[in-house]
Amino acid sequence: MNQFLRSSLLFFLLTTTIFAEKNKVVDLLKQPDSWFASKAATQAATIILSYQSPRGAWPKNTNTAGEAYTGDPEKIDPTFDNGATTDELRFLARLHQAQASRSYEKAFIRGLDYIHRGQYRNGGWPQFHPPGNKYHRHITFNDGTMVRLLEFLREIADPKKHPQYQFLTDQQRTKAGSAFDQGIQCILRCQIIIDGKPTVWCAQHDEVSFQPALARSYELPSLSGSESVGITRLLMSIDEPSPEIIRAIEAAVAWFTDHALYDIRIEEIKNKDGKKDRVVVKDRKAPRLWARFYDLKTQQPLFCDRDGIPLKTYAELGHERRNGYAWYGNWAENLLEKNYPKWKKSLPINKR
Repeated sequence: MNQFLRSSLLFFLLTTTIFAEKNKVVDLLKQPDSWFASKAATQAATIILSYQSPRGAWPKNTNTAGEAYTGDPEKIDPTFDNGATTDELRFLARLHQAQASRSYEKAFIRGLDYIHRGQYRNGGWPQFHPPGNKYHRHITFNDGTMVRLLEFLREIADPKKHPQYQFLTDQQRTKAGSAFDQGIQCILRCQIIIDGKPTVWCAQHDEVSFQPALARSYELPSLSGSESVGITRLLMSIDEPSPEIIRAIEAAVAWFTDHALYDIRIEEIKNKDGKKDRVVVKDRKAPRLWARFYDLKTQQPLFCDRDGIPLKTYAELGHERRNGYAWYGNWAENLLEKNYPKWKKSLPINKR
């Protein structure tokens, strides 16, 4: 394998979130509408529903379309984190569309109600509901959690584009649309202001003050070079954006442009102990990267081991965190090169 392919493979591994087990519900959603009327779809539904907690949602890091859950339902930990719950609900909606089953409708509404109960009055969501007292209570952008919930609610609010939700009442669809609008307002309030200038977002924000907040010990309050991309794309997808939304997008794009990292790449080597290790190397031909976290004061890349002590360079990280976390990625590349130009042209002022 040549150097370019090795670097590409390593980069993919560094920038892809790897869950404990792939959830095959995503694959089932790729099936045509006709499949959802089949016996196979009904069998899959039985398995998926076995993982629905009494509270209404599903667990994370679990293949909820694999083997049926036979344990105590009360021990299922429902969450919005790591892709949980929204795809299971999408599956049930399409199943109900094909089979018109009251049981699937009830299960869907239980899950939807869980999402609504979990939303704070300020529009944000924690990782799960009720949120507890640890960092899980924060408004959670980490791993795209809140963006996924908002995208899902927007689907429900527009049954013309998404007819699988036509079984819901006008009131339920209106409630989903209002929850989406509240979520967007929360996003605008969370955008970090430094020296009077809007920048991007942290992976999680305090649910009361909206300030950047600590998550795990190595996930310090910071500017996120990863999660902020998904947030910006969501804002760009809004039809007829308000001046506030436009300003937030322009500020985020400017920040990503100014904080790209050039002339470096990550390379995998064997260290002096014979272990695989990752290092930053100079490479003037390397594509630009962004750090996962940036310091709130200096706006320079920020790194941290499990001891919670901030570090300035990748090389200062211990072996475990250096090789066990995605500290760099090309997250904003398509945003700047494709999404932003297309969005800019779509604005009414540029259509004249």
